[in-house]
Amino acid sequence: MNRRTRKTLLNVATGIAVAATAVVVFLPAAYAAPGIVTSNVNVRQGPGTNYGIVDAVRRGTQVDVQQCEGSWCYIAKPGPDGWISSNYLSAGGGAPVNPQQPGLSFGFSTGPGGPTINFGVGQQPQVQPPRPPRPPVVQPTFGEVCFFDRTRFRGDSFCLESGDSNRNLGNWADRISSIDNPDGLQVQVCSENNYRDCRTYTTSASSLGDLDDFVASVRVR
Repeated sequence: MNRRTRKTLLNVATGIAVAATAVVVFLPAAYAAPGIVTSNVNVRQGPGTNYGIVDAVRRGTQVDVQQCEGSWCYIAKPGPDGWISSNYLSAGGGAPVNPQQPGLSFGFSTGPGGPTINFGVGQQPQVQPPRPPRPPVVQPTFGEVCFFDRTRFRGDSFCLESGDSNRNLGNWADRISSIDNPDGLQVQVCSENNYRDCRTYTTSASSLGDLDDFVASVRVR
Protein backbone atom coordinates (compact mmCIF):
# COMPACT_ATOMS: atom_id res chain seq x y z
CA MET A 1 0.00 0.00 0.00
CA ASN A 2 1.57 3.32 -1.04
CA ARG A 3 1.82 6.45 1.14
CA ARG A 4 -1.11 8.31 -0.52
CA THR A 5 -3.49 5.36 -0.10
CA ARG A 6 -2.56 4.98 3.59
CA LYS A 7 -3.12 8.71 4.17
CA THR A 8 -6.55 8.60 2.49
CA LEU A 9 -7.66 5.62 4.60
CA LEU A 10 -6.41 7.34 7.76
CA ASN A 11 -8.45 10.47 6.97
CA VAL A 12 -11.60 8.40 6.37
CA ALA A 13 -11.17 6.52 9.64
CA THR A 14 -10.60 9.76 11.54
CA GLY A 15 -13.78 11.27 10.04
CA ILE A 16 -15.83 8.22 11.05
CA ALA A 17 -14.49 8.43 14.61
CA VAL A 18 -15.34 12.15 14.90
CA ALA A 19 -18.88 11.55 13.61
CA ALA A 20 -19.42 8.69 16.05
CA THR A 21 -18.18 10.89 18.91
CA ALA A 22 -20.68 13.62 17.91
CA VAL A 23 -23.51 11.11 18.08
CA VAL A 24 -22.52 10.01 21.57
CA VAL A 25 -22.17 13.59 22.84
CA PHE A 26 -25.46 14.95 21.53
CA LEU A 27 -27.80 11.94 21.73
CA PRO A 28 -29.80 11.95 24.98
CA ALA A 29 -30.36 8.76 26.89
CA ALA A 30 -34.15 8.86 26.37
CA TYR A 31 -36.92 11.05 25.02
CA ALA A 32 -38.48 11.46 28.47
CA ALA A 33 -36.99 12.46 31.80
CA PRO A 34 -38.19 11.63 35.33
CA GLY A 35 -39.81 14.39 37.37
CA ILE A 36 -41.73 14.80 40.62
CA VAL A 37 -44.85 16.93 41.11
CA THR A 38 -44.26 19.33 44.02
CA SER A 39 -47.86 20.50 44.65
CA ASN A 40 -51.42 19.47 43.86
CA VAL A 41 -52.07 20.88 40.37
CA ASN A 42 -54.50 20.56 37.46
CA VAL A 43 -53.40 18.87 34.19
CA ARG A 44 -54.42 20.77 31.06
CA GLN A 45 -54.89 20.03 27.34
CA GLY A 46 -52.28 22.60 26.31
CA PRO A 47 -49.45 24.77 27.68
CA GLY A 48 -51.48 27.49 29.42
CA THR A 49 -54.32 28.19 31.84
CA ASN A 50 -56.62 28.98 28.89
CA TYR A 51 -56.69 25.25 27.97
CA GLY A 52 -59.22 22.86 29.45
CA ILE A 53 -58.51 20.65 32.48
CA VAL A 54 -58.20 16.92 31.72
CA ASP A 55 -57.05 15.62 35.10
CA ALA A 56 -55.50 16.57 38.44
CA VAL A 57 -52.22 15.24 39.86
CA ARG A 58 -51.21 15.13 43.51
CA ARG A 59 -48.02 16.35 45.14
CA GLY A 60 -45.29 13.69 45.20
CA THR A 61 -46.47 11.89 42.03
CA GLN A 62 -43.59 10.63 39.84
CA VAL A 63 -44.07 11.48 36.14
CA ASP A 64 -42.22 11.30 32.82
CA VAL A 65 -41.56 14.74 31.34
CA GLN A 66 -41.97 14.44 27.54
CA GLN A 67 -41.29 18.03 26.42
CA CYS A 68 -41.47 21.64 27.60
CA GLU A 69 -42.80 24.77 25.92
CA GLY A 70 -42.25 28.13 27.56
CA SER A 71 -42.82 27.58 31.29
CA TRP A 72 -45.07 24.51 30.77
CA CYS A 73 -44.15 20.83 30.46
CA TYR A 74 -46.04 17.84 29.00
CA ILE A 75 -46.09 14.91 31.45
CA ALA A 76 -46.99 11.23 31.13
CA LYS A 77 -48.42 9.50 34.20
CA PRO A 78 -51.08 7.01 35.30
CA GLY A 79 -54.33 8.42 33.97
CA PRO A 80 -54.71 11.19 31.36
CA ASP A 81 -51.47 12.88 30.28
CA GLY A 82 -51.21 16.61 29.69
CA TRP A 83 -49.50 19.90 30.52
CA ILE A 84 -48.63 21.41 33.90
CA SER A 85 -46.67 24.51 34.87
CA SER A 86 -42.97 23.81 35.47
CA ASN A 87 -43.37 25.74 38.75
CA TYR A 88 -44.87 22.52 40.14
CA LEU A 89 -42.11 20.15 38.97
CA SER A 90 -38.73 19.07 40.28
CA ALA A 91 -36.18 17.14 38.23
CA GLY A 92 -34.84 13.70 39.12
CA GLY A 93 -33.39 13.61 42.61
CA GLY A 94 -35.49 16.60 43.67
CA ALA A 95 -33.36 19.18 41.82
CA PRO A 96 -35.15 22.51 41.24
CA VAL A 97 -36.38 23.33 37.72
CA ASN A 98 -35.38 26.51 35.87
CA PRO A 99 -38.79 28.19 35.29
CA GLN A 100 -37.51 30.15 32.27
CA GLN A 101 -35.96 27.13 30.47
CA PRO A 102 -37.41 24.06 32.19
CA GLY A 103 -36.33 21.68 29.44
CA LEU A 104 -32.68 22.24 30.34
CA SER A 105 -33.38 20.83 33.80
CA PHE A 106 -34.58 17.58 32.18
CA GLY A 107 -31.80 17.30 29.60
CA PHE A 108 -33.47 18.48 26.41
CA SER A 109 -34.03 21.77 24.61
CA THR A 110 -37.39 23.53 24.60
CA GLY A 111 -39.62 24.90 21.89
CA PRO A 112 -42.99 24.50 20.21
CA GLY A 113 -41.76 21.43 18.33
CA GLY A 114 -40.74 19.57 21.47
CA PRO A 115 -37.28 18.19 22.36
CA THR A 116 -34.58 18.25 19.67
CA ILE A 117 -31.73 15.76 19.27
CA ASN A 118 -28.54 16.41 17.25
CA PHE A 119 -27.05 13.47 15.32
CA GLY A 120 -23.76 15.01 14.25
CA VAL A 121 -22.06 18.12 12.95
CA GLY A 122 -23.70 19.69 9.89
CA GLN A 123 -27.00 17.79 10.11
CA GLN A 124 -30.36 19.34 10.90
CA PRO A 125 -31.81 18.52 14.35
CA GLN A 126 -34.30 15.68 14.36
CA VAL A 127 -37.55 16.66 16.05
CA GLN A 128 -39.28 14.15 18.31
CA PRO A 129 -43.02 14.84 17.78
CA PRO A 130 -45.05 15.30 20.95
CA ARG A 131 -47.53 12.64 21.95
CA PRO A 132 -51.05 13.78 21.03
CA PRO A 133 -53.22 14.53 24.06
CA ARG A 134 -55.69 11.86 25.05
CA PRO A 135 -59.41 12.61 24.90
CA PRO A 136 -60.47 14.73 27.87
CA VAL A 137 -61.83 12.84 30.84
CA VAL A 138 -64.12 14.51 33.33
CA GLN A 139 -62.30 14.41 36.64
CA PRO A 140 -62.96 16.18 39.93
CA THR A 141 -60.53 19.07 40.27
CA PHE A 142 -59.04 20.18 43.54
CA GLY A 143 -56.95 23.00 44.81
CA GLU A 144 -55.49 24.26 48.01
CA VAL A 145 -55.11 27.71 49.54
CA CYS A 146 -52.77 28.38 52.44
CA PHE A 147 -53.02 31.31 54.87
CA PHE A 148 -49.92 32.68 56.66
CA ASP A 149 -49.57 34.86 59.73
CA ARG A 150 -46.73 36.88 58.16
CA THR A 151 -46.37 38.64 54.81
CA ARG A 152 -44.63 36.95 51.84
CA PHE A 153 -45.94 33.49 52.82
CA ARG A 154 -43.91 33.18 56.01
CA GLY A 155 -44.63 32.11 59.55
CA ASP A 156 -47.32 29.76 60.82
CA SER A 157 -50.00 28.68 58.34
CA PHE A 158 -53.11 26.60 57.75
CA CYS A 159 -54.66 25.43 54.45
CA LEU A 160 -58.16 24.98 53.05
CA GLU A 161 -59.32 23.10 49.96
CA SER A 162 -61.94 24.16 47.43
CA GLY A 163 -65.35 24.19 49.13
CA ASP A 164 -63.97 24.66 52.65
CA SER A 165 -65.01 27.61 54.83
CA ASN A 166 -64.65 28.93 58.37
CA ARG A 167 -67.16 31.50 59.62
CA ASN A 168 -65.21 32.15 62.84
CA LEU A 169 -61.43 31.76 62.79
CA GLY A 170 -61.11 31.67 66.57
CA ASN A 171 -57.41 31.69 67.48
CA TRP A 172 -56.57 32.66 63.89
CA ALA A 173 -58.78 35.77 63.94
CA ASP A 174 -56.85 38.95 63.08
CA ARG A 175 -53.65 37.01 62.27
CA ILE A 176 -53.71 36.37 58.50
CA SER A 177 -51.20 38.49 56.54
CA SER A 178 -50.66 36.64 53.20
CA ILE A 179 -52.40 34.04 50.99
CA ASP A 180 -50.78 31.39 48.75
CA ASN A 181 -53.33 30.53 46.02
CA PRO A 182 -51.42 28.65 43.24
CA ASP A 183 -54.55 27.14 41.63
CA GLY A 184 -56.42 30.42 41.17
CA LEU A 185 -59.34 29.53 43.42
CA GLN A 186 -61.88 32.12 44.57
CA VAL A 187 -60.95 33.07 48.13
CA GLN A 188 -63.07 35.34 50.32
CA VAL A 189 -61.43 36.94 53.35
CA CYS A 190 -63.77 38.88 55.64
CA SER A 191 -63.08 41.31 58.46
CA GLU A 192 -66.18 40.14 60.36
CA ASN A 193 -67.52 36.73 61.41
CA ASN A 194 -70.13 34.99 59.20
CA TYR A 195 -68.56 36.33 55.96
CA ARG A 196 -69.33 40.02 56.35
CA ASP A 197 -67.27 42.90 54.94
CA CYS A 198 -65.36 40.62 52.54
CA ARG A 199 -62.75 40.90 49.82
CA THR A 200 -62.24 38.24 47.09
CA TYR A 201 -58.85 37.03 45.78
CA THR A 202 -58.26 34.78 42.77
CA THR A 203 -54.44 34.94 42.94
CA SER A 204 -51.84 34.72 45.65
CA ALA A 205 -51.30 37.82 47.80
CA SER A 206 -47.99 38.42 49.57
CA SER A 207 -49.67 41.12 51.66
CA LEU A 208 -53.34 41.88 52.40
CA GLY A 209 -52.89 45.65 52.74
CA ASP A 210 -55.56 47.17 55.01
CA LEU A 211 -56.87 43.65 55.80
CA ASP A 212 -53.46 42.56 57.13
CA ASP A 213 -54.08 40.99 60.58
CA PHE A 214 -57.75 41.95 60.28
CA VAL A 215 -59.48 38.76 59.00
CA ALA A 216 -62.16 36.96 61.05
CA SER A 217 -63.75 34.51 58.55
CA VAL A 218 -62.74 32.90 55.23
CA ARG A 219 -64.16 30.62 52.56
CA VAL A 220 -62.77 28.98 49.41
CA ARG A 221 -64.84 28.29 46.28
